[in-house]
Amino acid sequence: MQKKNILINLLKKLSFKFKKKKDIYLIDSDDDKDFLIFYLEEENFLGLDTEFDWRTTYFPKLSLLQISTSNKIFLIDCVKCKNLNYLKKILENPKKLIIFHSSRSDTTVLNTNLNIKITNAFDIQIAEKYIYGGDVKNYGTIVKNYFGIELDKSETNSNWLKRPFREDQLSYAAGDVDFLIDIYRKQLKILNKRKDLNKAFEDSRREAALGNEDLYVTRLKKLKKASKNEKDIFLWREKYASKKNIPPSHIFKDKYLKQLAKELSTNDLDERNLFNIFKNNNSAEAFLNEMIK
Repeated sequence: MQKKNILINLLKKLSFKFKKKKDIYLIDSDDDKDFLIFYLEEENFLGLDTEFDWRTTYFPKLSLLQISTSNKIFLIDCVKCKNLNYLKKILENPKKLIIFHSSRSDTTVLNTNLNIKITNAFDIQIAEKYIYGGDVKNYGTIVKNYFGIELDKSETNSNWLKRPFREDQLSYAAGDVDFLIDIYRKQLKILNKRKDLNKAFEDSRREAALGNEDLYVTRLKKLKKASKNEKDIFLWREKYASKKNIPPSHIFKDKYLKQLAKELSTNDLDERNLFNIFKNNNSAEAFLNEMIK
């Protein structure tokens, strides 16, 4: 890597105090590509978390990607960086173990935004349940359990799409990956003794794989007792929602699924009522055009 790029990124090193004294870098330009690749390619373990918004769209909007190594943290601004294709080769490398807390949401975000499908995953939340049982533990609870450190979670519901980032946001984001690798190493020893390590890995990879599926596939699995018409209408709504990039509930609410399926099966569809069920006339008309034969 050229010395110039190293010097540029040293200037981007964040100076705020941090719990474990790792070097923290804000990656907010495509010019940082070589710098990031240089430090990530040779790592065997990476901690990973994402910050995103998923309130008004079908697909989550990725804002920030946090990656930790044993001594560095990279905060990647996914709004300002337009070309992150190089991360696919790094994160999909089966020789790298990607460590998460609650992996499914993060793998979903990576899959839908960057077409990254992670297979070699370890989820500290799943591992913790094997070790201590009981309810699933949030990240802050696990960190406190192993290190006695109370994390500041005041930015949990922060607006991650707003720029520029505040220092409190960046500190919070860095904290979400700071302890992942160290927790994994501690859990590894415990799980080995309990002979539960393979189970934890299997469950972690299974959970991560769910995020690699298309969104409609995972959602359709929840309709185990649904009729064919219900499933057809559900899939139509998913397709329409993805095309418009709006939440399915913005087309019509789940509670109307059975009613629509029943009316469709008996050819007793009340078009006037249909426009009351659907959130807007365009989606109702699309439903009529595509579903009514």
